[in-house]
Amino acid sequence: MAVFLRTLVVAVFLVLAYGLLEPYIERALYTMRLAAMPKPQALPVPVEGVRPRALRDTWGGARSEGRKHEGIDIFAKRGTPVVSSTEGIVSQVGTNRLGGLVVWVLGPGGQRHYYAHLDGYSDLEPGMRIEAGRVLGYVGDTGNAKGTPPHLHYGIYDTGGAINPYPLLKADPALISASSTDQAQEADRPTASGRQSAAR
Repeated sequence: MAVFLRTLVVAVFLVLAYGLLEPYIERALYTMRLAAMPKPQALPVPVEGVRPRALRDTWGGARSEGRKHEGIDIFAKRGTPVVSSTEGIVSQVGTNRLGGLVVWVLGPGGQRHYYAHLDGYSDLEPGMRIEAGRVLGYVGDTGNAKGTPPHLHYGIYDTGGAINPYPLLKADPALISASSTDQAQEADRPTASGRQSAAR
């Protein structure tokens, strides 16, 4: 009887522990899956209503304090929704001196996507899992953009540093759908435990 009770207590403990740890385990698995995904070859414009033909390559332009521009400025009316260009995990929602109100998203291939000069945020919090196209915030002029025409500063950071988003945003839109289809098929594959991938 004592062995049975000990086994029962251990089983109950393990079930409760898994119930408490499951969200953390799922997030860790999803983060690993994101890192293993291929880096996007094309991305949708992350500002609603802005077409790729309206974009201008502002990468590398001179900025204050001897800096170079590490992203692209996408101009739109104040309050226009800013959407995530990829699926991923919101890693930061906050402010900084240059970007003002900013959101960081960890995306496929471990790339970090930076959305800056926002006028406000949508209902986000760090650690949230999001799909491509989810509203992150709204176009504004916060940070060092105060007084300039409202725009989104969009940057992508890889392991080697910043990369120019412009070619990805101007790439053939068919590459975006092909990449999304490949990622969806990967998410539908069962894991080693036989369960569906945690990505959805």
